[in-house]
Amino acid sequence: MKLAHLPAYTKYGVDVVGVFDPASQATEHIREQFPVVGQVFASLDELLADPRIDIVDIATHPGVRRGLIAQAIDAGKHVLSQKPFAGDLETARALVDHAERKGVRLAVNQNGRWAPPWRVATLLIEQGDIGEVCAVTHLFEHDFDWTVGTPYDEIEHFVLYDFAVHWIDITRCWLADKSVATVRAREYRTPAQAAGQKAPWGALVVMDYTDGASAVIRSLGVSTRRAGNPFWVHGTEGTIRGSIRKQTDFVELERDGTTLRYSLCGEWLPDGFAGTMAELCRAIAEDREPFNSARHNLLTLELTLAACRSAEAGGRPVAFAEVT
Repeated sequence: MKLAHLPAYTKYGVDVVGVFDPASQATEHIREQFPVVGQVFASLDELLADPRIDIVDIATHPGVRRGLIAQAIDAGKHVLSQKPFAGDLETARALVDHAERKGVRLAVNQNGRWAPPWRVATLLIEQGDIGEVCAVTHLFEHDFDWTVGTPYDEIEHFVLYDFAVHWIDITRCWLADKSVATVRAREYRTPAQAAGQKAPWGALVVMDYTDGASAVIRSLGVSTRRAGNPFWVHGTEGTIRGSIRKQTDFVELERDGTTLRYSLCGEWLPDGFAGTMAELCRAIAEDREPFNSARHNLLTLELTLAACRSAEAGGRPVAFAEVT
């Protein structure tokens, strides 16, 4: 909340009526640090009963999120849920149906969609500037030493499920009109990891599509002095290349022998978090489904869970029908 949500809402003037956390130390001095926060609620029930609140931003661990989302929906609130949206497809689909029955919007905080290089790439693809997408490739350099001794180190399939979900999500957006055939994944400890570190840092995800298109996402599990997160999107008429985060943001379009680099404004943190909330607000005002709706996010969750299942099976290709 303090790392990205509230800095984003402060920067863009979001009306934060109030916050609540069952761990009181999490909200101690929060109004002094973030004056945009109106008040600290004493309970979740008090927050949900407040008529000034239209949207509830739920940023908890997936294990407790289902009940919180359901409570907010029953209170008539629109919801922005942290990612990954749910731990299983049955829960995810039930929440989507629940929100639709109650007439409220349920969106997922896939904030990477609004990271500037990825957002520009998405718009270029939607405009047809590279023709039909044939292949997507991602690398990311992270050593994940910040997870050691934290709950993140205890998450099963941490890199695939909690971290790479952003890369899986943006990839499915870029290949939105295609059907997935199989998902293959591996996760492995790297030589950079100490013996006491639990979650593997290295990972590989390969998504094959029925028309021959493909996507590859690789976590190197190590960081260099000039670390970055490069990506390439190859199409029938051009190529998009770029990098994201770690002060490496750029994106360029190569087509017809010419390369055009785009000017970027903002960064993934915190601007991407403002993007998810802004899209939900606009969708409510325009009475439409948001781009980051929970229903739209079901495919992201399906792909992520398929990758986890494949990794558990030693990298065996998982037919998409096995998950759906």
